[in-house]
Amino acid sequence: MNIDDSKINRRLLLGIIAGTVVLPNIARAVPLPPPSPQRIHLVNAHTNEVFDGVYRNQDGPIPTVMTDLSEFFRDFHADQTHVMDVEVLDFLTTIMAATGQTSATILSAYRTPETNAALAKTNFGVAENSQHLYGRALDVYFENDLEKSMQAARKLQRGGVGWYPHSHFMHIDSGPVRNWDLEESGFGALLLAGRRVHFNDKGELVSNGHVLRGGRFTTVRQRLSRLRQLAHAEFKQRKRL
Repeated sequence: MNIDDSKINRRLLLGIIAGTVVLPNIARAVPLPPPSPQRIHLVNAHTNEVFDGVYRNQDGPIPTVMTDLSEFFRDFHADQTHVMDVEVLDFLTTIMAATGQTSATILSAYRTPETNAALAKTNFGVAENSQHLYGRALDVYFENDLEKSMQAARKLQRGGVGWYPHSHFMHIDSGPVRNWDLEESGFGALLLAGRRVHFNDKGELVSNGHVLRGGRFTTVRQRLSRLRQLAHAEFKQRKRL
């Protein structure tokens, strides 16, 4: 496949992470109601606060508890709260039930626009229009079976799942179904439509075990450019089908 080497930036890829850009045949999550009552045990890594209780009963989310959880999930940098999407909580409890987790440590939940912008300047994988801004995302750590939990989350097809192996956490959100891996050196792999596109240790682009033509890309900017080109070419090709 010939790929146009036009001027590129990283916004499309970060848009995919944020869930604001969805390429063809990327599914939308169809949440299933969890069994009632729904209980969860959470620890806030930054404030050391603990939540242990039922947030959903036979009538649905419990309003007073959801208010308490908004405080628990607040942006501790700005000390501001936001209504949390119950679907991301349901996603988390389903993952925990599937993998036998009894507690989850929350590294990041709601972010104000100011906090998100500050993080975007220093952290490569922070999207400008992140689901965190809307109370729809959680960055989670499990003491045991973290990778197993990430794989279980992806099998559920309930929303976005990001894997950050070098930082030892996973991201989940209640946005469109999409997956990505982010390695220490920069963008590690983007998973779209069942295809994993990544760079090997030589800087060569690899898809499904095959090295793609086009040379080596040693810098993060070069790698972003090539992934963006590939996504754009795939999009154009599917529009013609």
